[in-house]
Amino acid sequence: MIYIYTAFFTQEGNKVFARVPDLPGCITSGYDLQDAITQITDAASGWLVVAEDSGDPIPAPTPQSEIEREDGCSVSFISVDTIAYRALTDTRSVRKNVSLPQWMVTLADKRGINCSQVLQAGLLHQFENV
Repeated sequence: MIYIYTAFFTQEGNKVFARVPDLPGCITSGYDLQDAITQITDAASGWLVVAEDSGDPIPAPTPQSEIEREDGCSVSFISVDTIAYRALTDTRSVRKNVSLPQWMVTLADKRGINCSQVLQAGLLHQFENV
């Protein structure tokens, strides 16, 4: 899923603190604004993946026009793609038995087709179209 939230950035000394008001506890920091954007996007990705996996409600993003802005605070949209985040962070292989017709297995073997790779590519395509 792709989510777009508003993030707040505050410079304090040599750090930039970042938070997403719509995601309770989603707070981090970076060395500069660019790093803070990267860090808050990663933090929000983790927050949303855990919520998806736990079946917790995902808060709707508050429109920027309705968000109270703090003094000295910069505001920006961040985009989070939980499918892409999962692909980058959860690379464990899991054995999954599937049943295929014998003729299909024979033909795939003759053509050097890796059935696991084909299944992964097909599933990824299905997820992208959700």
